[in-house]
Amino acid sequence: MAWFRTVDKCSSADRSGDTVVADLDGTLLCCGSSFPYFAHMAFETGGVLRLVLLILVTPLAGLLYYFRSESAGIQALIFATMAGVKVADVEGVARAVLPKFYCSDLHPESWRVFSACGRRFVLTANPRIMVEAFLKEYIGADAVLGTELVVWGGRATGLVRSPGVLVGEKKADALRKEFGHVRPEIGLGHRKSDYPFLRLCREGYVVPPTAKLRPVPREDLPKQVIFHDGRIVQKPSPALALLTILWIPIGSVLSCLRIAAGSLLPMGMDAFMALGVRVTVKGKPPRPASLKTGQTGVLFICSHRTLLDPIFLSTALGRPITAVTYSVSRLSELLSPIRTVRLTRDHAADGAMIRGLLQEGDLVVCPEGTTCQEPFLLRFSALFAELTDEIVPVAMENQMSMFHGTTARGWKGLDPFYFFMNPCPGYTVTFLNKLPHELTCKGGKTSHEVANYIQRLIASTLSYECTSFTRKDKYKALAGHDGSVVSKPKFIGF
Repeated sequence: MAWFRTVDKCSSADRSGDTVVADLDGTLLCCGSSFPYFAHMAFETGGVLRLVLLILVTPLAGLLYYFRSESAGIQALIFATMAGVKVADVEGVARAVLPKFYCSDLHPESWRVFSACGRRFVLTANPRIMVEAFLKEYIGADAVLGTELVVWGGRATGLVRSPGVLVGEKKADALRKEFGHVRPEIGLGHRKSDYPFLRLCREGYVVPPTAKLRPVPREDLPKQVIFHDGRIVQKPSPALALLTILWIPIGSVLSCLRIAAGSLLPMGMDAFMALGVRVTVKGKPPRPASLKTGQTGVLFICSHRTLLDPIFLSTALGRPITAVTYSVSRLSELLSPIRTVRLTRDHAADGAMIRGLLQEGDLVVCPEGTTCQEPFLLRFSALFAELTDEIVPVAMENQMSMFHGTTARGWKGLDPFYFFMNPCPGYTVTFLNKLPHELTCKGGKTSHEVANYIQRLIASTLSYECTSFTRKDKYKALAGHDGSVVSKPKFIGF
């Protein structure tokens, strides 16, 4: 550190023509440990057993790191996390899960310098396949020089290709190979093993460890994470990862009890509250439709957070309500405490079906067509606005401390199970005022104007942001396909 100034001394003015080369952990990222990201990778690709293996290997990796070499410690983590895993699964997690956690950990001083430069390169000991999607798509890196995995038969072997894990002189060698005799203007590192590549740069700066540091706010990044997948809510430290594993057997039993209570007991909050599920109701829900007087049912338009939204809406109303869904599994139809009716994706047929259901009573629709884990609302389908002017918007918001209750890449049949595995899961159901006549289609508005207005209204209630993204956009971003149901449909209820 005596040879290099700290990063706060580096000017970021007029750097658009300069090239920057930065380390990742502890430099571009506030956190100097890569364990949390390996933990996400292990759980998402191999489940709880793979995460157990990683936790068991981590103390050994620490001993190797400090008493043998930095390279050996990182190699142990790579082997425990990725040996035998399909490369396609690693790429999927790197694209769909890790960017959110990387983006929430950007070092403000390093980002100030990195973002000011015209050409951006990253040198990292982490597997390139694990970090490249985040670095290129979210913070604009031009190239990523990282550790390369040995692949056999489409699966990672857990071993690394020559020259091995990129640390120390190997980082310098990689930089020489990339740039030749040209010296990059700025080098950013944070430990002594980064000094060899920093010496190859015209200006070298180190990022000192800081106990309390506020990462770069997400709104200041060039691209925000709108689509996120994955089951684990928080970025796990070794202690939190161990706590998660110890909780899973308890949470599994508790989840089954909660699902049974929701499926078998009369609709109401008491059963959920007795089992630690919090349901908060805001606003005044409308009274049930009086069909004897010719009044049609109310159409509840909800934001879509998990497959359980209609269940908790019914709980908040204190009575069963019919939900229209894109597809429902036979098992969910048997277990669901409310009636579910499948849509056909045919505009005319679905419209006629919904009109008929409204003649029978109240109905709930989630016009986003899919869930979103982040504080954004996807585009609302406008079909519902053409069918009735008895519309009540409902803002749905859930609270999960350990597991996400929705997924795009995994088996959606486990979504309710994971939601109820949280120690104290919660839902907040906010009933907004019935849409006034002048804002409905019968009042002169187009169906798209009605849908967009309700989207903005719910978003402002939740302090979310509106987007124009659709269900297809989500699945293309997270799962690499358009989300079409090819075989058995997936469900929206229990």
